[in-house]
Amino acid sequence: MQFALLLSLLGIGMIVGNLLILGLGANLMHVPMKQVPALLTKPGYMRIAQLLNSLASLIVFCIPAIVLAKILNNHPFQHLQFRSKIALKQVLLVVLLAFTGLLLSGALGELNESIWLPAKWLIKAREMENLYKETMLSMAAMHSFTDYLIALLVMAFCPALFEEVLFRGGFQQIFVGWAKNVFLGILITSILFSAIHFSFFGFLPRVGLGMVLGYVFYFGRNIWLNILMHFFYNGMIVTQLYLASIRGKNIEKTMDENMPIWWGLLAIFAVVYLLQALKKETTILHTANSVAID
Repeated sequence: MQFALLLSLLGIGMIVGNLLILGLGANLMHVPMKQVPALLTKPGYMRIAQLLNSLASLIVFCIPAIVLAKILNNHPFQHLQFRSKIALKQVLLVVLLAFTGLLLSGALGELNESIWLPAKWLIKAREMENLYKETMLSMAAMHSFTDYLIALLVMAFCPALFEEVLFRGGFQQIFVGWAKNVFLGILITSILFSAIHFSFFGFLPRVGLGMVLGYVFYFGRNIWLNILMHFFYNGMIVTQLYLASIRGKNIEKTMDENMPIWWGLLAIFAVVYLLQALKKETTILHTANSVAID
């Protein structure tokens, strides 16, 4: 019932979010609503695209999870595991996990490229990928440091906050309880997390990232750690695009860069080690807090 309710709230959020983008976009750009989607990919409307995408993400991803948490618990943010106690070592560990997660995603991206698809499916996948890139590029044009800071907010922080609330705070807790198995619950959540981005060529990288974020949530027991790691991960990508932009390099080509598969194997070992260290540090923190309360 929790899963069905969250899906229903998500569906309502998608309808409201789309109507908001069309209505507010038409008002801000002074055009008919049917022209809004095409114009949002044009460089001249970058600021409006950034604003509308952030508002839509809030409505589609964040609010449904908060509403469900409120239905289930009188303290919804406690249910979503927003906790104030964070150790410095935990912060350092999730930053390192973001870096190793980037290496893992790059290697999985190379692996994703080698997956065979029938010709018709491949054409459709390319079309979806081009649409996704076009949307991202419309918000990633950074010609100044101010543009870079705004991109960090819109493309790094907002997705980190809103997506973690929905997928880790919402779906993962449901799936882990439903499957009675941590790995399976995290895997299902990670597949859903990747699928909702509608990017075939980024599917495996996002599943890998979702698995790491899933275990950070499970071992860290604090969604702020997830938000921090996700923000740092996104922030490194935004920074890479910004540096490419000011150096006159092709941003789209930069987005397509992958890493050797063997880097991913090394990253897996690093991720496992860092997650075990996070688990240990979380146990120490919670034990210390319990002693202090006693």
